[in-house]
Amino acid sequence: MLYAQVSAAEKRRVFRERLASGELLRVPGAFNPLSARLIERKGFEGVYISGAVLSADLGLPDIGLTTATEVASRGAQIAQMTNLPTLIDADTGFGEPMNVARTIQSLEDAGISGAHIEDQINPKRCGHLDGKSVVDADTAVKRIRAAAEGRRDPNFLIMARTDIRAVEGLPAAIDRAKALVDAGADAIFPEAMRDLGEFEAMRAAIDVPLLANMTEFGKSELFTVDQLRDVGMNIVIWPVSLLRMAMGAAERALDTLIGEGNLASQLDAMQHRADLYDLIDYEDYNSFDQNVYTFTVER
Repeated sequence: MLYAQVSAAEKRRVFRERLASGELLRVPGAFNPLSARLIERKGFEGVYISGAVLSADLGLPDIGLTTATEVASRGAQIAQMTNLPTLIDADTGFGEPMNVARTIQSLEDAGISGAHIEDQINPKRCGHLDGKSVVDADTAVKRIRAAAEGRRDPNFLIMARTDIRAVEGLPAAIDRAKALVDAGADAIFPEAMRDLGEFEAMRAAIDVPLLANMTEFGKSELFTVDQLRDVGMNIVIWPVSLLRMAMGAAERALDTLIGEGNLASQLDAMQHRADLYDLIDYEDYNSFDQNVYTFTVER
């Protein structure tokens, strides 16, 4: 009932422990707190909070328009609703190195388990679009060093994302990743890898945990969990998938309303009310009310 029963500190500890084990953690993207609870219910190992999803939730494109406050606030709402660790997209850190450090502390306070900071210029672009630009190595390193120095909980995961593969090629991505690890990154997110061979090359060169982004309609093929596990990936995210599925279903429902006048033909595609009530622990709330408010007013 209400919020997660596992503390933020314990979620971070477990996240670190599972990453250190070498297993592949499956981390779908939640588009709201309820979907985070569903991810947990289905047995996944973590919840991802995508910057693209947070932007889309506000009706905005993913070009760096959201603020650190908006991201931390929505991240807190999602994190408090699940016992799973949460990894959040912190874009470029929302400013200069001091801003990056403050962003990390805000995300710690929000109950998040880890965040990734990328090396794009401001304003940024979606990682799988053409026309990206990245900052120089010194600027990228300063962002990650500030993030690592800014955190207060040593178990908060600092992940460095590099977008340089699409700009300068794979060797540059490997060199950039090494520099970011030296700067204090606990894990690396190599964005827009083209094939499994590139993931393998990154794995051979980098000792820290690696993340694979399996976003649809992007630069990377949609590899399976088994394929990514075989080349040594440690985290796989599907950042926007649930939002895309939900919005596709919403559009079909609206079209049905226009064409048929009601949604009777779509009932089998809906989450049943009983399943929704079960997911939000409706019965526990009802029992709590009955146990607390059992008095009578004498007249």
